[in-house]
Amino acid sequence: MNQPPSDPPDPAADAEPRSWLSPALRAQLPFYVGVLLLTLVGITLAWVRHIELGIPWFPGAERPVWLVEARVDFIATGSPVLASLDLPSQPPGFRIVSEQATSPGYGFAIVDEQGNRRGEWSKRSADGPQTLFYKVQFVPVRPGEDNDVPAGDQPTPRARPVFWEEPEATAAEQLIAAAYARSSTPESLTRELIKLLAPETADQNAALLLAESDRATLLTRLLNSAEVPARLARGLALQDARRRQSLRTFVEVWADGRWLTFDPRTGQLGLPKDVLLWQRVGSSLLDVTGGLESDVRFAMLRQTVPALQLARADWQGAGLALFSLYQLPIEEQGMFRVLLLLPLGALVVAFMRIIVGVRTSGTFMPVLIAVAFLQTSLLPGLIAFVTVVGAGLLLRGYLSALNLLLVARIATLILIVIFITSAISVLGYHLGFNTGLTMSIFPTVILAWTIERMSILWEEEGAHEVMVQGGGSLLVAVLAYAIMQAPLASHLTFNFPELHLVVLALILLIGRYTGYRLSELRRFRAMADYE
Repeated sequence: MNQPPSDPPDPAADAEPRSWLSPALRAQLPFYVGVLLLTLVGITLAWVRHIELGIPWFPGAERPVWLVEARVDFIATGSPVLASLDLPSQPPGFRIVSEQATSPGYGFAIVDEQGNRRGEWSKRSADGPQTLFYKVQFVPVRPGEDNDVPAGDQPTPRARPVFWEEPEATAAEQLIAAAYARSSTPESLTRELIKLLAPETADQNAALLLAESDRATLLTRLLNSAEVPARLARGLALQDARRRQSLRTFVEVWADGRWLTFDPRTGQLGLPKDVLLWQRVGSSLLDVTGGLESDVRFAMLRQTVPALQLARADWQGAGLALFSLYQLPIEEQGMFRVLLLLPLGALVVAFMRIIVGVRTSGTFMPVLIAVAFLQTSLLPGLIAFVTVVGAGLLLRGYLSALNLLLVARIATLILIVIFITSAISVLGYHLGFNTGLTMSIFPTVILAWTIERMSILWEEEGAHEVMVQGGGSLLVAVLAYAIMQAPLASHLTFNFPELHLVVLALILLIGRYTGYRLSELRRFRAMADYE
C-alpha cells in the first residue's frame, strides 16, 4: 500500500535561534567586558579619591586662602586680665585651615562652651594699652561640599523669652500681628517684619521700638516673641588687603529644621559668598575683665596655596587616605614616584612595537633607558648611552677573537661597562658636568647584555640591523621619556595609582591587535598606485 508522501522537513524548525553576535565576537566578549570593568573601576576609584580627599586632577593647582587677623585693643587697669573673644566654628562656605594667637606675656587657650568656641587671654597683672592678636586661615569649600552641621543633627531650638515694658509691649504686639496676618511661614514672617521696620515704611510702633534698639536686635526680639527661634549672627565681608574692618550683623531664623540667614537691612535671604560668619550663637563678641575701652578690629589678606597641600592637611580620618602612598617614608615615596611611571613606558613600548612596528633591542630595554633619562636629562643621557654602548661594541669585537665562553664574556662586559661609566663620571666632574655622576642609574647588567646582543646581531645580521634596532630603541626611549617626564604624568600616577588599571586595559587591547603595523603599509603602496 502506497504511503502518501510526507512533507519535507522544515530546516527553520530545527534551527537554533540565531544571535546577533558572531561566534568570534561571543568568544571575545568576556575579554572586552573585563577591559571595560578595569577602565570603569580605575576611573571610579580615582574620582572617589578626588572627591573624598580633594586631590586636584592637575599639578600646580592652587586654591584661595583667606588670612584673617583679629586685633583686640584695651587699656589694662593694673589688675588681673581676662579677655574672651568669640571665635568662628564651621562657618558656612568656609573651612578653618589653621589658627594661632600672638600675645606676648599672655596665656592663651581655646574654650568650647556648649559648641561656642572662645579664645581666652589671661595675665596676672597688666597696666596701660594692651594689644592681642588672633590669626586664622580659611579656605572656601569646594563646590558640592557642605561643611555646615546637617539639619537632622541639630537639636530644635526654642524661642527665647522676651520681656517688654509698656508701651513697647503694645507696639510689639501690633507689629507682630500685622506681619503675622500677611505671612504663613517663618521666612515670610521675617520678611514682613523687616518691611515694617524699614525707615521708609516704619509707622509709630516701629519708630517707638527702633528708638530703644537697633534694627537687627529688635527683629530678633520680635521673632522670639512670635515663638520663632531667632538669633544674631555677625559676619565679616572679605576684601583683599583691608584693615580695621568691623563685623556686619545678620539675623538667623530657625525654619524647616535649619537656620536661615537674613540681612535685616534688605531682607535678603542667604549669606553672600564674600561674607564669613564669625559669630553665630548670639553671645557677646568680646569680654574683657581688668581692662577698659576694649575694641576689636579685623584685617584680612587673600593668598593662594597649593591645592594638594590643603588636601593632605585634611586626610586624617579619610578612608582612602589609609591607602595613599604619602603614608610611606619619604625615601620610599621617591622610589615609587619613579616605579609608577614604568607602566606608562610599557604602554609606549607596546604601542610602538605592536601598532607602529618599530623594532627595538630587547622588549622593554627602552623603558629602562627612559628611566635613566629622567635622572640625567635627555641630551646628556643620549650622549652617555651611545658612548657606553659604542665603546662596549668595539671591545666586544676584541673579546670575540679570544673565543671566550658566554658567561665569561658577559662578566667581562660588566667590568668594562663599570670602567667606562667611572671614566665618564671622573671626566664629567673635572669638566663641571654632572652627567657622568648620574650614570649609575643605568642598569649595568642590562647594558652589558645589550652590548652582547648587539654584537651577536652584528655578526649574524650585519651593521644595518644593529643600527635599526639600536635606533628604534632610542626612538621609543625618547618617546617614553617625553611622556614620563611630564608633570601631569607624575602627578596622576602617584596620587591616583588606580589609574594604572586603565593603562592595563589599554595594554590588553593593544595586545589583541592582529592587523598590519603602520610601518608595513609602505609595502602595499605599489598596490594602491596600481589601482
